[in-house]
Amino acid sequence: MTRHQRGFGLIELLIALALGLIIVLGVVQIFIAAKNTYVSQNSAAAMQEDARFVLSKMIQEIRMVGMFGCLGSITDSSSAGDFNASQITPISWDNASLKLTLVTADIGSGGGTPTWTVVSDCRNSATAYTGLRSAASGQIAFPIRRLIYSFSNNQILMGTGSGTPTQQVLVNNVSAFNVTFGLASSATDVAASTYSANPSDPARIRSVRLSLTLTDPNSRVATQTFNVVAALRNRLP
Repeated sequence: MTRHQRGFGLIELLIALALGLIIVLGVVQIFIAAKNTYVSQNSAAAMQEDARFVLSKMIQEIRMVGMFGCLGSITDSSSAGDFNASQITPISWDNASLKLTLVTADIGSGGGTPTWTVVSDCRNSATAYTGLRSAASGQIAFPIRRLIYSFSNNQILMGTGSGTPTQQVLVNNVSAFNVTFGLASSATDVAASTYSANPSDPARIRSVRLSLTLTDPNSRVATQTFNVVAALRNRLP
Protein backbone atom coordinates (compact mmCIF):
# COMPACT_ATOMS: atom_id res chain seq x y z
CA MET A 1 0.00 0.00 0.00
CA THR A 2 1.46 3.36 -0.98
CA ARG A 3 1.37 6.53 1.13
CA HIS A 4 -1.27 8.09 -1.17
CA GLN A 5 -3.67 5.16 -0.58
CA ARG A 6 -3.76 5.49 3.24
CA GLY A 7 -7.18 6.36 4.90
CA PHE A 8 -7.90 8.11 8.19
CA GLY A 9 -6.24 6.77 11.26
CA LEU A 10 -8.01 5.76 14.47
CA ILE A 11 -6.94 8.91 16.29
CA GLU A 12 -8.22 11.10 13.48
CA LEU A 13 -11.57 9.28 13.53
CA LEU A 14 -11.85 9.69 17.31
CA ILE A 15 -11.09 13.39 17.04
CA ALA A 16 -13.72 13.80 14.30
CA LEU A 17 -16.31 11.91 16.36
CA ALA A 18 -15.55 14.00 19.44
CA LEU A 19 -15.92 17.25 17.50
CA GLY A 20 -19.17 16.03 15.94
CA LEU A 21 -20.50 15.04 19.36
CA ILE A 22 -19.64 18.46 20.78
CA ILE A 23 -21.49 20.17 17.91
CA VAL A 24 -24.54 17.92 18.36
CA LEU A 25 -24.61 18.53 22.11
CA GLY A 26 -24.42 22.28 21.51
CA VAL A 27 -27.33 22.17 19.07
CA VAL A 28 -29.35 20.06 21.52
CA GLN A 29 -28.66 22.51 24.34
CA ILE A 30 -29.77 25.43 22.17
CA PHE A 31 -32.93 23.56 21.23
CA ILE A 32 -33.73 22.69 24.87
CA ALA A 33 -33.12 26.28 26.00
CA ALA A 34 -35.33 27.64 23.22
CA LYS A 35 -38.07 25.16 24.10
CA ASN A 36 -37.91 26.01 27.80
CA THR A 37 -38.08 29.72 26.98
CA TYR A 38 -41.09 29.13 24.75
CA VAL A 39 -42.88 27.07 27.42
CA SER A 40 -42.10 29.66 30.12
CA GLN A 41 -43.35 32.53 27.98
CA ASN A 42 -46.55 30.62 27.18
CA SER A 43 -47.09 29.88 30.88
CA ALA A 44 -46.54 33.52 31.83
CA ALA A 45 -48.88 34.68 29.05
CA ALA A 46 -51.57 32.21 30.16
CA MET A 47 -51.23 33.42 33.75
CA GLN A 48 -51.54 37.06 32.70
CA GLU A 49 -54.57 36.23 30.54
CA ASP A 50 -56.28 34.47 33.47
CA ALA A 51 -55.65 37.47 35.71
CA ARG A 52 -56.82 39.92 33.04
CA PHE A 53 -60.04 37.95 32.52
CA VAL A 54 -61.00 37.74 36.19
CA LEU A 55 -59.95 41.25 37.22
CA SER A 56 -61.47 42.98 34.19
CA LYS A 57 -64.77 41.22 34.83
CA MET A 58 -64.73 42.24 38.50
CA ILE A 59 -63.80 45.83 37.65
CA GLN A 60 -66.66 46.06 35.15
CA GLU A 61 -69.13 44.87 37.77
CA ILE A 62 -67.68 47.01 40.58
CA ARG A 63 -68.01 50.18 38.51
CA MET A 64 -71.75 49.52 38.19
CA VAL A 65 -72.32 48.78 41.90
CA GLY A 66 -75.22 50.77 43.33
CA MET A 67 -76.76 51.60 39.97
CA PHE A 68 -80.46 50.85 40.59
CA GLY A 69 -82.14 52.98 37.95
CA CYS A 70 -83.10 56.60 37.63
CA LEU A 71 -84.69 57.18 41.07
CA GLY A 72 -83.12 56.88 44.50
CA SER A 73 -86.28 55.80 46.32
CA ILE A 74 -87.33 52.25 45.36
CA THR A 75 -90.26 50.26 46.73
CA ASP A 76 -89.24 46.70 47.62
CA SER A 77 -91.82 44.31 46.16
CA SER A 78 -89.46 41.36 45.90
CA SER A 79 -90.90 38.00 46.92
CA ALA A 80 -88.41 37.56 49.76
CA GLY A 81 -88.23 41.24 50.70
CA ASP A 82 -84.46 41.12 50.24
CA PHE A 83 -83.89 43.99 47.84
CA ASN A 84 -83.75 46.77 50.44
CA ALA A 85 -80.87 45.17 52.35
CA SER A 86 -78.89 44.72 49.13
CA GLN A 87 -79.62 48.31 48.16
CA ILE A 88 -78.25 49.57 51.48
CA THR A 89 -75.11 47.40 51.25
CA PRO A 90 -74.47 46.85 47.52
CA ILE A 91 -70.85 45.80 48.08
CA SER A 92 -69.22 43.83 50.90
CA TRP A 93 -66.22 41.60 51.62
CA ASP A 94 -66.36 38.72 54.09
CA ASN A 95 -62.86 38.10 55.43
CA ALA A 96 -63.89 34.87 57.16
CA SER A 97 -65.32 33.14 54.08
CA LEU A 98 -63.34 35.21 51.52
CA LYS A 99 -66.42 36.28 49.59
CA LEU A 100 -66.98 39.50 47.67
CA THR A 101 -70.67 40.37 47.19
CA LEU A 102 -71.75 42.90 44.56
CA VAL A 103 -75.22 44.21 43.72
CA THR A 104 -74.93 45.78 40.32
CA ALA A 105 -76.82 46.80 37.23
CA ASP A 106 -76.84 44.00 34.68
CA ILE A 107 -74.27 44.69 31.96
CA GLY A 108 -75.33 43.92 28.42
CA SER A 109 -78.08 41.52 27.38
CA GLY A 110 -76.27 38.23 28.02
CA GLY A 111 -76.31 38.22 31.80
CA GLY A 112 -79.14 35.72 32.12
CA THR A 113 -82.09 36.07 34.48
CA PRO A 114 -81.54 39.03 36.85
CA THR A 115 -81.88 38.67 40.61
CA TRP A 116 -84.28 41.63 40.66
CA THR A 117 -85.76 44.05 38.16
CA VAL A 118 -86.43 47.68 39.05
CA VAL A 119 -89.32 49.07 37.02
CA SER A 120 -89.58 52.85 36.99
CA ASP A 121 -91.18 55.73 35.14
CA CYS A 122 -88.13 57.84 36.13
CA ARG A 123 -90.43 60.52 37.50
CA ASN A 124 -92.52 59.38 40.42
CA SER A 125 -92.20 55.65 41.08
CA ALA A 126 -89.67 52.80 41.10
CA THR A 127 -90.42 49.27 42.27
CA ALA A 128 -88.12 46.26 42.66
CA TYR A 129 -89.43 42.81 41.73
CA THR A 130 -87.82 39.39 42.00
CA GLY A 131 -86.42 37.97 38.75
CA LEU A 132 -87.23 39.21 35.28
CA ARG A 133 -89.99 41.79 34.91
CA SER A 134 -91.20 43.57 31.79
CA ALA A 135 -91.79 47.31 31.79
CA ALA A 136 -95.20 48.71 30.98
CA SER A 137 -95.75 51.60 28.62
CA GLY A 138 -93.92 54.70 29.83
CA GLN A 139 -91.65 52.68 32.13
CA ILE A 140 -88.06 51.41 32.00
CA ALA A 141 -86.87 48.07 33.40
CA PHE A 142 -83.44 47.94 35.07
CA PRO A 143 -82.10 44.37 35.57
CA ILE A 144 -80.16 44.05 38.84
CA ARG A 145 -77.85 41.18 39.70
CA ARG A 146 -76.38 39.99 42.97
CA LEU A 147 -72.94 38.49 42.33
CA ILE A 148 -70.78 36.55 44.77
CA TYR A 149 -67.08 36.03 44.05
CA SER A 150 -65.30 33.66 46.42
CA PHE A 151 -61.79 32.29 46.94
CA SER A 152 -61.66 28.61 47.86
CA ASN A 153 -59.37 25.63 47.13
CA ASN A 154 -57.01 27.77 45.05
CA GLN A 155 -59.88 28.88 42.81
CA ILE A 156 -61.88 32.03 42.16
CA LEU A 157 -65.57 31.16 41.81
CA MET A 158 -68.64 33.20 40.92
CA GLY A 159 -72.36 32.73 41.53
CA THR A 160 -75.41 34.85 40.69
CA GLY A 161 -78.64 35.14 42.64
CA SER A 162 -80.06 35.65 46.11
CA GLY A 163 -79.18 33.54 49.13
CA THR A 164 -76.25 31.18 48.49
CA PRO A 165 -76.17 30.64 44.71
CA THR A 166 -74.32 27.82 43.00
CA GLN A 167 -70.86 28.96 41.99
CA GLN A 168 -68.78 28.21 38.91
CA VAL A 169 -64.99 28.25 38.65
CA LEU A 170 -63.53 31.30 36.90
CA VAL A 171 -59.83 30.60 37.33
CA ASN A 172 -57.57 28.02 38.95
CA ASN A 173 -54.10 28.11 40.55
CA VAL A 174 -54.88 31.08 42.81
CA SER A 175 -52.67 31.30 45.89
CA ALA A 176 -54.08 34.55 47.32
CA PHE A 177 -57.00 36.92 46.80
CA ASN A 178 -57.49 40.10 48.83
CA VAL A 179 -59.98 42.94 48.74
CA THR A 180 -59.69 46.34 50.41
CA PHE A 181 -61.95 49.37 50.16
CA GLY A 182 -61.06 53.01 49.59
CA LEU A 183 -63.07 54.96 52.14
CA ALA A 184 -64.03 58.62 52.23
CA SER A 185 -63.85 60.38 55.59
CA SER A 186 -67.65 60.66 55.60
CA ALA A 187 -70.65 59.53 53.53
CA THR A 188 -70.82 62.95 51.83
CA ASP A 189 -67.15 63.22 50.86
CA VAL A 190 -66.04 62.19 47.37
CA ALA A 191 -62.36 61.21 47.54
CA ALA A 192 -61.11 58.10 49.32
CA SER A 193 -58.62 58.87 52.07
CA THR A 194 -57.98 55.48 53.68
CA TYR A 195 -58.19 51.77 52.81
CA SER A 196 -59.82 49.10 54.94
CA ALA A 197 -60.78 45.44 54.53
CA ASN A 198 -63.82 45.82 56.81
CA PRO A 199 -65.50 49.21 56.40
CA SER A 200 -68.01 49.97 59.13
CA ASP A 201 -70.09 52.26 56.89
CA PRO A 202 -70.76 51.01 53.32
CA ALA A 203 -71.80 54.54 52.31
CA ARG A 204 -68.15 55.65 52.66
CA ILE A 205 -66.85 53.20 50.03
CA ARG A 206 -65.51 55.01 46.97
CA SER A 207 -63.19 52.45 45.38
CA VAL A 208 -62.09 48.82 45.60
CA ARG A 209 -58.55 47.47 45.47
CA LEU A 210 -58.19 43.88 44.25
CA SER A 211 -55.04 41.79 44.68
CA LEU A 212 -54.79 38.43 42.91
CA THR A 213 -51.82 36.06 43.15
CA LEU A 214 -51.46 33.24 40.62
CA THR A 215 -49.01 30.34 40.59
CA ASP A 216 -47.83 27.95 37.89
CA PRO A 217 -48.60 24.36 39.00
CA ASN A 218 -45.57 23.14 37.01
CA SER A 219 -43.23 25.80 38.47
CA ARG A 220 -42.19 26.98 35.01
CA VAL A 221 -42.60 30.65 35.91
CA ALA A 222 -42.50 32.59 39.14
CA THR A 223 -45.61 33.40 41.15
CA GLN A 224 -47.16 36.69 40.01
CA THR A 225 -49.36 39.16 41.89
CA PHE A 226 -51.74 41.46 40.02
CA ASN A 227 -53.24 44.61 41.60
CA VAL A 228 -56.01 46.84 40.28
CA VAL A 229 -58.19 49.62 41.69
CA ALA A 230 -61.75 50.26 40.52
CA ALA A 231 -63.88 53.28 41.41
CA LEU A 232 -67.59 53.04 42.20
CA ARG A 233 -69.01 55.33 39.53
CA ASN A 234 -72.28 55.79 41.36
CA ARG A 235 -70.45 57.21 44.39
CA LEU A 236 -68.60 59.84 42.35
CA PRO A 237 -69.93 63.17 41.02
